[in-house]
Amino acid sequence: MKKLLSGNEAIVEGALVAGLKFFSAYPITPASDIMQGIVKKQEQVKFIQAEDEIAAVNMCIGASLAGAKVMTATSGPGFSLKQETIGLAFKLPTPLVIVNSQRVGPSTGMPTLGSQGDILQSKSGSHGDYVNIVLYPNSVEECFRYTIEALNAAEESLSPVILLSDGMLSHIYETVDLDSIKYSLKNRKRKPLGEEKRHFTGLLSKNDRPQTKDSQVYREWYYERKKKILDVAEKYNFYEYIENKNADTLLVAFGITSRIILPLKKKYSIFRPIRMFPVIEELKEIAKKYSKIIVIEMNDGQYRHELEAFLKRDIYSVTQLGGKISLKEIENELSKIYSE
Repeated sequence: MKKLLSGNEAIVEGALVAGLKFFSAYPITPASDIMQGIVKKQEQVKFIQAEDEIAAVNMCIGASLAGAKVMTATSGPGFSLKQETIGLAFKLPTPLVIVNSQRVGPSTGMPTLGSQGDILQSKSGSHGDYVNIVLYPNSVEECFRYTIEALNAAEESLSPVILLSDGMLSHIYETVDLDSIKYSLKNRKRKPLGEEKRHFTGLLSKNDRPQTKDSQVYREWYYERKKKILDVAEKYNFYEYIENKNADTLLVAFGITSRIILPLKKKYSIFRPIRMFPVIEELKEIAKKYSKIIVIEMNDGQYRHELEAFLKRDIYSVTQLGGKISLKEIENELSKIYSE
């Protein structure tokens, strides 16, 4: 059956299908609709409106350790506040999904306008070394599907997974047939807290004993965690590649920006990462076909710098700041690159 849904409403629908059992959040534009949608489903999901974003994500940690599938949703300032707990979720380890509907920042910025300014923060916003999986859909249908996949990936990797959105994608409405969308449901056999011996601490430990001065234990622990998450990430190797055999330039875009530039496929090839991090390995082979790579994003070149390090080559950037994006302005910037 077809439904008219917003991106945020589709996230709620996907979470319910995936078996979400606990949700805590604090209201913040443009993510508040997700919380409002969950409130209407309290027969399926335990819900708490927390006093702030820090409390919300910590409640999710506790519920996850008790055996529930959990999720929280926020935007830029709230995402910043959640960062310490994201590191804790990696350390414990704890399955947890954090939805970040990006808006213009820093600080309160332009609260009602979308942005893509939290790309780097989604990868490594917490302190210390850690690895997490980041997904970014670009349609209402994909908001539904990749919410399910995010919860799946969190359960498999026993780690935090970031589901990115933006102000435009959160509030765009599209007609979708949820019954026709293909997805898988994966559950980890998790026992509730108290039914097995489990030791939870943010400190380095081995066999329930603190090992806070043993660098070798830390290295062994970290690389084991990293390998597990990277192995799981390979199962969620989502991307879209639109090849134009006559093009010498590859455009890279994601989220709402990838929809804006779609008409440019007549002139360029387009690569859209859905799994933003870890960066898609296949991009290395795809990139070899093109003399120019141009990343188009609503920030000051955050993903471009990541790809330059990943591909070990110079990459051009077209940036759209200020919460609005224009195909005409993008085309003008692309023309400037070719005239250099």
